Amino acid sequence: MVELDQLRALSARVGADPLLVQAAGGNTSLKQDGVMWIKASGTWLKDALARDIFVPLDHKAILDALAKDDPACESCVTFVRTDLNSTGLRPSIETTVHALMPQRVVVHVHCVNTIAWAIRADGEQRLAEKLAGFTWAFIPYARPGLALAGAISSRMRPGVDVLVLGNHGLAVAAETVEAADALLAQVVTALTRPVRAAAKVDRTALARLCTGTAYKPAIMDETHALATDPLALKRSGKAVFYPDHVVFLGVGVATSFDGNPPLVAIPGQGVLIHQDAKPAIEPMGRCLADVMRRVEEHDPLVALTDTDIDRLVNWDAEKYRQTLKVT
Repeated sequence: MVELDQLRALSARVGADPLLVQAAGGNTSLKQDGVMWIKASGTWLKDALARDIFVPLDHKAILDALAKDDPACESCVTFVRTDLNSTGLRPSIETTVHALMPQRVVVHVHCVNTIAWAIRADGEQRLAEKLAGFTWAFIPYARPGLALAGAISSRMRPGVDVLVLGNHGLAVAAETVEAADALLAQVVTALTRPVRAAAKVDRTALARLCTGTAYKPAIMDETHALATDPLALKRSGKAVFYPDHVVFLGVGVATSFDGNPPLVAIPGQGVLIHQDAKPAIEPMGRCLADVMRRVEEHDPLVALTDTDIDRLVNWDAEKYRQTLKVT
């Protein structure tokens, strides 16, 4: 399948860009001959060329179920084409986003520049200025599954090929992999925000802080900005602005070793990662730092509510993703 191979190549490239995708976040899909191939839940896009990460589903069955508000759309496992599913994995928890977009190819990313706009109270208005040349729609925050499907359906219009998901990310769609790739690049360029420079980190001092603990300094320089950029730590210290933050890092950002959190931001010094932390933890910490370095002091931000957070962490589809070793 030539097109699926093209999608794998695009997926691997997009998945390797931390400003677009972090760890198991993001997903891509291709609709072909009634089958929608989509990234499996908990897999990493960057691995698309190294392993089989796509799950086949009956596209029409998903659409029929969505029209009936069928609870099966929460996980979409009912619609997997088991005769074609060699991996045995579940489809992405954001399958409904892909199913509802009529274009053949859909690319959904957790673009940090997009998120920095999509967490603003005036995000839809500000995005309208940036995306004036695109056929796009803003979708207010809703948890993936039926809730998000309903939110998308209420705002879709003929020709829409760009979705900005409030407090979440970006999805673009086209009839070919090449066209989807080009559209993604155009939208990301349009939404690029200024970024504050990251302070230089004293890794020797951080190593001393880790002595006698189960922690080690974060690998990526950008991750440390979560602790060295005062505004980044201030704005994210007690709040959650998008789903993957709370799913992987918990509520807010830990600043001490109390409770053995997976990530600790030592104010003014840097970020430490627990030695037993999942591989996703540092990429998620860097994502938060990257988003917050694009936020200014007086930007009107909207955090997820306690109810939003509870619906995420107690969602069966999300619990399944957390059980996978790859995350």
